[in-house]
Amino acid sequence: MQKRIAVIFDSAGTLLHMYRVAKDPVTGCMFNNIESTALVAKKPHQALVILHTEPETIIRQDPAISLIKFINDNDISIDISCSSSPFTVHMAFNIIKNSKVMISDFHDVLNCVTDQCPNVFYLAVGIIADSQNDSASYVLSTGGRIFRNTPLTIKTLNKMGIDTYIASGDSMRNLRQLAKVVKIPIERVFDIATTQDKERIVLEMKEKYDVVVMVGDGINDILALRAADIGIMTTQQGDVRPQKLKNAADVVIKDIAEVIGIIGNL
Repeated sequence: MQKRIAVIFDSAGTLLHMYRVAKDPVTGCMFNNIESTALVAKKPHQALVILHTEPETIIRQDPAISLIKFINDNDISIDISCSSSPFTVHMAFNIIKNSKVMISDFHDVLNCVTDQCPNVFYLAVGIIADSQNDSASYVLSTGGRIFRNTPLTIKTLNKMGIDTYIASGDSMRNLRQLAKVVKIPIERVFDIATTQDKERIVLEMKEKYDVVVMVGDGINDILALRAADIGIMTTQQGDVRPQKLKNAADVVIKDIAEVIGIIGNL
C-alpha cells in the first residue's frame, strides 16, 4: 500500500522570494533585506503585528494621519503573526494607540519594496511591537514573487499523489492568491500561523498521514521542522539563517525543486 504523505510549506522565503524593508519610526532609519521573524526573535517581549488591509488603501491615505486613526476610521483588524514572548492582540492595539507611527512611515517602506520588486506578487504591511518598552520598534513592508520552481514543484507533488499544504504567518488575503496560483486547495491553507501553530499543525497531520514533511526557511518554522517526520530547510531566499534552525532540519536544500527528489525516495 502506498504511503500517505503530506508536505506542508511555509510561504514567505519558501514558496516566495521575499523583499523586506523595515523603518525605525523614531530615527527614520531604513533597513533593507531584513528577516522579520529574526528581528522579532532578537529580543524578548516583541511581536510581529500584521494589518488586515490592502496596501493600496494605505497608499491612498493622507501621510499625516496616525496609524491608530487609520485603524479606527477604517475598522482595520490586526493579528499577531509571531512573537518572542506571549503577546495578545489587545497588547498590540494598546502599543499602536500610544505610538507615534504615521501613515507616512508605511508609505516609505511600501515605496521602498515596490522600487526593489517592481513585479511584486503581493504586498503586506505590519509593525514590530515591543511590550517591554511599550513602543513600535519597526514599521515593515514585505513583497514577494513566486520562486521559479515553485509551481512545478507543487504540480509534480500533486501528480505523485502527495497532499500539499501551506502553513504561514501571513494573512489569508495574500495566501488565497498564492494558493490559487500554485493549485493548493484553500481548505489546506493555514493562515496567521505562529511558531506554535505550525508545530500543532504538523502534529495533527501526523495522526492522519504516514509521513509528514515540513518545508520552511525561517526561525518561526523551527518547532514544525523538529516535529515533522522530515524537516526540510530551504536556503533559496539567500540571506543568513541561524545555525539552530539548520540543526532543527533533517535536510537543507538550495532550491524548492529538491523537495521532489526527497519525497520520491521515501
